[in-house]
Amino acid sequence: MALRNASRNSPAIPSDSPISNSERRSRLYDKLARDLDEKGALFLNQGETSQSLSLSDLFTLKDGVVTPILKAVDPPVRANVLHLSTEYSLPISEAVRNIVVPYFDKAIWVQNSSLYHFSMFHASHHIAPVPAAELEIEAEANAVKAVVESLCPLTIVLDRVVLTSTGVLLGCWQVISGTDPITVRAKLKTALPRAPEKQLYDAAMLHTSFARLLGRPSTLPAEADKVSELHFFHELVNRLNSQIHGMQATVSELWYVEEFDVLALALNGRMKVRQFQLGCSKA
Repeated sequence: MALRNASRNSPAIPSDSPISNSERRSRLYDKLARDLDEKGALFLNQGETSQSLSLSDLFTLKDGVVTPILKAVDPPVRANVLHLSTEYSLPISEAVRNIVVPYFDKAIWVQNSSLYHFSMFHASHHIAPVPAAELEIEAEANAVKAVVESLCPLTIVLDRVVLTSTGVLLGCWQVISGTDPITVRAKLKTALPRAPEKQLYDAAMLHTSFARLLGRPSTLPAEADKVSELHFFHELVNRLNSQIHGMQATVSELWYVEEFDVLALALNGRMKVRQFQLGCSKA
């Protein structure tokens, strides 16, 4: 693994000064890292997720078996995501399974390692649906393909792993080289003028979900106080960070995905995927 330390202790920058894309990402990740302490472990009470859905909307947990609740969405969500190859996702998934999974007695959903992705831009999402006929969908896909041909592969490094108040174990990445996510999203926005104005994530964000915690760790007694639980979660995240922080990867593929179930990419639902290679042309 290549190691690269993120500059987390850089001097404060005046609010009216321009900041780099990497600094913008660092600030977003700092905020995500504080989320668990500021809001508490909402996922222990079936709290709301990051997309206005509760955990009980997404999963059932019965007799130690976690089952995703696949709900059809009409019109289908149309998402553009950068895909992380299994060359990189498998070692991450293995670390999550070795370090985190044993403590949760199956009260955890682990992201399918073949579907690790970075959400970039939605042509339609479940909060603001944009219906499209088959010919319109084909036109969108062709417009996305044209954009992708002008994008350069990204060399990225895992800046940190964080656990959010909603129980999502996130990998937060920085960009070493290639087309910045802000540029990717801006080009997709131009190519997809009918897309919802409000997108789901900050334009600088480059993150992927590794797993979602659905309940208390089985190793803590039921009467453990909230401070003890939070300390345990932080220690677990620290252990994971110590193993995979600094991992470097290359991202060279963007997917245009029609999700026929809510959060199909995250829950192994029904979807149709068009895969495009980042071409890095001068056009």
